[in-house]
Amino acid sequence: MPRYKAVISYDGTNYAGFQVQNNAHTIQEAIEETLKRLNGGKPITIHPSGRTDSGVHAKGQVIHFDYPHKREAEKFRFALDTQTPDDICFLSVEEVEETFHARYLAKEKIYHYHLDIGHTRDPFKRLYSAHYRYDLDLGIMRQAAKDIEGEHDFSVFCATGSSVEDKTRNVYEVIIEEVSETELRFIFRGNGFLYKMVRMLVGTLLKIGNGQLPVDAIKIALENQDKKMTGPTAHPEGLFLMNVSYD
Repeated sequence: MPRYKAVISYDGTNYAGFQVQNNAHTIQEAIEETLKRLNGGKPITIHPSGRTDSGVHAKGQVIHFDYPHKREAEKFRFALDTQTPDDICFLSVEEVEETFHARYLAKEKIYHYHLDIGHTRDPFKRLYSAHYRYDLDLGIMRQAAKDIEGEHDFSVFCATGSSVEDKTRNVYEVIIEEVSETELRFIFRGNGFLYKMVRMLVGTLLKIGNGQLPVDAIKIALENQDKKMTGPTAHPEGLFLMNVSYD
């Protein structure tokens, strides 16, 4: 049976996350409903590179699925793109080897987190960036961000509810950019990320930047798995899955 890889983007505002849930509207459900229609009413299951939470967005999510018939790639992409809801976009579709797996073969993921730091909240950013109006020391935050980089057991930055046993991940790079006077962008690049890990790291960096935690809080948290050295989970609307890379 042919296997297809697709790169999709979506606005997660109106969805209860990616994964199918009972009594909730999800990205997976919307795409699988479209595939079912295209497949004459027979169900198709999709597999993502990773699940995103309620309100989280993606510009480069990768999925794969098996489809019983060969389809010309661009026509297939067009059919999927035009028949899914307007807040889900199919950027590309290609046939791949049957050994391809969107999740297990992913080598690198990049997440962006957008933060509105204006004194007053910008209503036009509210769905795509979190708001934080308190003072931040970016120099201290960038210093603390270096402690995230490298291979660590990130259990202390994994929310409850994860079924993953091995919580060791390698974060290659963390960048904090000033996009404008009122916007920050956090960039996380690594081989994988745990459940709510990026949002928990952002929340901790904000507490460090505001002077509520010491600059070495992340280092202490990782070394001792000390929850007292972590901050709250940052809001979901600022988070974007930007890219997933494979060999």
